[in-house]
Amino acid sequence: MRSYKSLYILLFFTCNMISAQEEKQVENYKPFSVGAHLKNMHLWHGFVVHPGTMIATTIEYNSRNKKFTFGVWGGASFSATDIENINTGEKESAYYQEFSIYSLYRFSDKFFIEAVSHNNYTGVEERGDKLKYWSYDKTQGYNFVDVNFGYNIFPHTLLYLATIVGGGSGDYEVQDDGTLKDSWTHYFEVSSKVWKNEDSSLSLFAGGAWSFITDKTFYTEGTGNIINVGATFNKKISIKSYVLPVDVTAMWNPEKEKTVLQLDITLF
Repeated sequence: MRSYKSLYILLFFTCNMISAQEEKQVENYKPFSVGAHLKNMHLWHGFVVHPGTMIATTIEYNSRNKKFTFGVWGGASFSATDIENINTGEKESAYYQEFSIYSLYRFSDKFFIEAVSHNNYTGVEERGDKLKYWSYDKTQGYNFVDVNFGYNIFPHTLLYLATIVGGGSGDYEVQDDGTLKDSWTHYFEVSSKVWKNEDSSLSLFAGGAWSFITDKTFYTEGTGNIINVGATFNKKISIKSYVLPVDVTAMWNPEKEKTVLQLDITLF
C-alpha cells in the first residue's frame, strides 16, 4: 500500500511539474513584437537611401518554434529631399517614406531564406506620378521583390545572397529595339564579428553586385562591382535599468566613391 502511495505522490508531482512547464512555455511565447530605430541616415547594400534623420519601425509575427517570421518595416524621415517634377521641371520637397513586407523561414540555426517586397514611395506624387502601392510596374520605380539566402559558415560569419526578382524598380536594361531586359541583379555580402567584449562588438563586411544577363545592375553601372565595404561598432549603453543598443557603421562604396557614417539607435 505504501508503494502505491509513493507512486501516486510521484505521479501527482510529475503532472504538476509538466503542467507548470507548459504554462510557463505558453506564458513566455510572445507571437507579436514591435521595434523602433532612430538613425541619422538610412543605408542599404551600399546605397544612401536617405541622407537625413529618420525613424524605422517594425511589427513582427514569430511562430512558436521561432522558425517562421512575417513582418512589415516602415521608414519615415524628419527632413526632405528635392525631387524634380516631370511635368513642371520644378523642384519639390519630398519626405522619405517606405513600407516594406518581409517573411523569413529558418531551416536551422545556420540557414535561412527570406523574401522582401520593398516599397520606397518617396516623392512619387511630388515628381508628378500617381501613387499605386500594389503596382509592380518596373518603370514606375519604387516597388520590387527580392529573394535572399543566408548561411552562417561560422558562429559569427554570415554569407548573404540577395536576388532581385524580374526587373522591379528599374532593374532592367533598355535594348536597341526599345524592349526592357530584366537584370535579375545578385548581391552577395560577407559579414563577420571580429571582436567582442561584455557590452561591445566590432563587425566587418564587404558586398558586391553583378548580373549574368545584362551589362548593368540595380546597384552598379557595369555588370558587377564591389559596392559596400565597411565596419559596424555596436555598444550597449546602460542608463540605470534601461539598456540602449547603439550601432555606428562606417560604409564605403568604391564605385560611387561615397563614404558615410551611420548612427543607429535601437529605441525598443
